[in-house]
Amino acid sequence: MKILKVSIIIVIFLVGAASLILYSFYKYNDKESRLLTDADRKSVSGNFVKLSQGVTHYQLGGPVGGEPVVLVHGFSVPYYIWDATYQFLVKKGYRVLRYDMYGRGYSDRPYVTYDPALYNNQLLELIKEVKLQGKVSLAGVSFGGAVVSNFSCSHPELINKVILIDPVYEMKKPAAPQYFTLYNEAVNSDERISGQMDDFRYPKQHPGWTKLYAPQMQYKGFRNALVSTLYNYNSGKQTYTCLAGADKPVLLIWGKFDKTVAPRFSDSIRGVLKTDFFPVADAAHLPMIEKADTVNAKILSFLKG
Repeated sequence: MKILKVSIIIVIFLVGAASLILYSFYKYNDKESRLLTDADRKSVSGNFVKLSQGVTHYQLGGPVGGEPVVLVHGFSVPYYIWDATYQFLVKKGYRVLRYDMYGRGYSDRPYVTYDPALYNNQLLELIKEVKLQGKVSLAGVSFGGAVVSNFSCSHPELINKVILIDPVYEMKKPAAPQYFTLYNEAVNSDERISGQMDDFRYPKQHPGWTKLYAPQMQYKGFRNALVSTLYNYNSGKQTYTCLAGADKPVLLIWGKFDKTVAPRFSDSIRGVLKTDFFPVADAAHLPMIEKADTVNAKILSFLKG
């Protein structure tokens, strides 16, 4: 009996020590130390509007009567990912809207389920709030490709044309429990930052990229938004089959050296969706940045066509 009691005490001690170590490691690496407030937004460019699930950070440029184009960013990089394309299209006379999805950048991080309905409603409410006139063309990069595809399926009457840049194809719910993924995101936050460089063919040509990315990680709710999206936003063949049913002109752009979403998935998408396919040489996951002139020229031609 005495041996059993000692064994139990040892087990309790070891479990407690392990828990303390894991918690300490979590706190040391956790970058979420602040709530995002209006005061934090005062020094940020762009505009803000209160929607049903919180404040959304956006930028709207170009003539009021210009043909509307909405640029939707990817899984975790906010709207600055579209800098080159946004400025180009505004100069060409388009009415261009870009925004931070909930949980990213300087938009609110509501503790809700991050599923297609949330993203669809945010975009729909924003389009109405800024009073875009006429049918809109949507452009989505990476995860944004799934967002604009789902939105186009839900609201085909609002859509003119669709542009997909290296769009995500397979998004499956992780096998690990959600709490494990949340912990992993916290303790590997530096890897989340440094991993953004993998989106480039030539990372050394973009030395300030991670400095742009890191600030959003200090605000509570960022990690939850990413993880909730992973567990609640399944995407795959059905997404693009649905888009095909919306019967809209689609431009598919893909960097030939993409390591984030392999170029072979372009074949999968084109197997169910008719597109104007534009592979980009010497570019990876973000061809609209690495080959801005080439990609922007193609986008302009597609929009005008």
